[in-house]
Amino acid sequence: MKTFEYSSTDFLADGKPYRVLSGAMHYFRIPREYWTDRLEKLKACGFNTVETYVCWNLHEPTPGCYDFSGILDLGAYIDLAAKLGLNVIIRPGPYICAEWDFGGLPPWLLESGTELRCRDEKYFAILERFLRRLFEIIVPRQITKGGNVIMLQLENEYGSYGNDSEYLRRLLGLYRDCGIDCTVFTADGSCPFMLRGGTLPELLATVNFGADPEDNFNALRSFHDGQPFFCGEFYSGGFDHWFEEHHVRDSRSVADNLARILDFGGSVNIYMFHGGTNFGFMNGANYDKFYQPTITSYDYSAPLSEAGDLTPMWYDLRAEVEKRFGKLPPVTVKNTKKAAYGRLELTQEASLFAGLDALSSPVSVAAPLWSEAIGQSYGYTLYSCEVTGPQEKLPLRFDEMHDRALVYIDREYRGCFLRDRETPEISVELEKGQTIHLDILVENLGRVNYGRKLFDRKGLRGCCFGQQQLFGWEMRALEFKDLSSLSFSPVGKVSAPVFLKGNLRIDGTPCDTFIRLDGFTKGFVTVNGINLGRYWNPAGPQKTLFLPAPFLREGDNEVIVFESDGYTRPTIEFTDAPELG
Repeated sequence: MKTFEYSSTDFLADGKPYRVLSGAMHYFRIPREYWTDRLEKLKACGFNTVETYVCWNLHEPTPGCYDFSGILDLGAYIDLAAKLGLNVIIRPGPYICAEWDFGGLPPWLLESGTELRCRDEKYFAILERFLRRLFEIIVPRQITKGGNVIMLQLENEYGSYGNDSEYLRRLLGLYRDCGIDCTVFTADGSCPFMLRGGTLPELLATVNFGADPEDNFNALRSFHDGQPFFCGEFYSGGFDHWFEEHHVRDSRSVADNLARILDFGGSVNIYMFHGGTNFGFMNGANYDKFYQPTITSYDYSAPLSEAGDLTPMWYDLRAEVEKRFGKLPPVTVKNTKKAAYGRLELTQEASLFAGLDALSSPVSVAAPLWSEAIGQSYGYTLYSCEVTGPQEKLPLRFDEMHDRALVYIDREYRGCFLRDRETPEISVELEKGQTIHLDILVENLGRVNYGRKLFDRKGLRGCCFGQQQLFGWEMRALEFKDLSSLSFSPVGKVSAPVFLKGNLRIDGTPCDTFIRLDGFTKGFVTVNGINLGRYWNPAGPQKTLFLPAPFLREGDNEVIVFESDGYTRPTIEFTDAPELG
């Protein structure tokens, strides 16, 4: 393909009608070593295009410092797709939603004094700096420059958030000024207010839905006629929150709706074709009447599972493509090998409280601040202060707390506060001259990634006994990026919060596996220094963490479990199958 354009009825490749058959797969949710495997499986299903978001928060973790290496090497991902004969659709945001922390926006924006996703001058200057750096990678890979990037999205589902058309036009002007001259499009739901707020008359408009394609395409046509039909996100399934059931969509329903899209003359982007994993602390959250954090797995009930396996949906979609576009080559792609390495005893332990100085430096503050105020983006924040009597029995209260707080008095656990769900009674009575040490360990469970609650700071503000505010605090940022400085000793009687370590010995080439933590409550797991993500057994639905083979090595593998609440036995299990609910 040398050119890609569109008329009032069709997409045109080299001047001839062309159907875009795209699948969403985010490079940052897939181990780089598996990019080829996943892209080959997309192509083997009969699709000609891969779509991906861009995660601003990981590419610019601190202002002006960029990372496009390893799993974040977007240029390499685009080039690999080209090598395999696939076109690419890029959705650079700058906001992406994606059930990703803060919708992909960098947390340091919360301390920048800007508004979000509007014409605010300070905000636009910041995003312009990032987009100019990003477009250095994308511009030379456009179809107009001989590359394989055929389309770029402008913002993301903007009509669901705002109505600032001046912001959208200014953003489009920045795209053009940076050299983006391929097809630029918008993507929104089919509600009138979404289409009104998120589209521009001069751009291709696409519509997002999970069913009823005829109704949704007709809604788009009534608002934005004279263009080919394109479903920007056709939902293959859904994502999960903690405390909810695992979403599974019937395969035939998805295949039947795909058939209806194609028979209507539409092009499509399957969201998700392969969901992958919210490794580390990258899951987002929703806020619909109350706070709803997303789980670690982003399986999405997609055609390819979280581990990249072919599902019945993959075969059903392939059959619909074959019916309409001709016989496909025989299936040669295969699932990766899985291994059940069995039980592993964690033989060493390190107390969080004993290791604080090895993990962080204290910051003295008058009153508790949001974690972003001390430059923290993810993980946990420890707030500590001392309170002296006399004091009658008074309850502990917070003005605001995001998202989960474990309270300790003189390092003894006293209770857990959970945003919008649990508010325990923790009271303290002190005699004259008596002093207690108060620790509050607050976990950031993921920033809201969609809707009007997007401005979601983490940590806590305002802490008091009764009505009296407490002042004179130390804060510690605990992002747990490097645990190598911890001092471990044989497992004894250290209570949570605690790190537990073991060694997984693998003979031969490592395989994909899944970790069960049945005796544990809540925390995260690192393997060879890589954070696999959170587990939260009482909340469910997810009961296993995906451990890709590329994160392992032949021989010894260091496994560390951080348990915040408590465990019944220091044993985990490596199985060959996931349990997501």
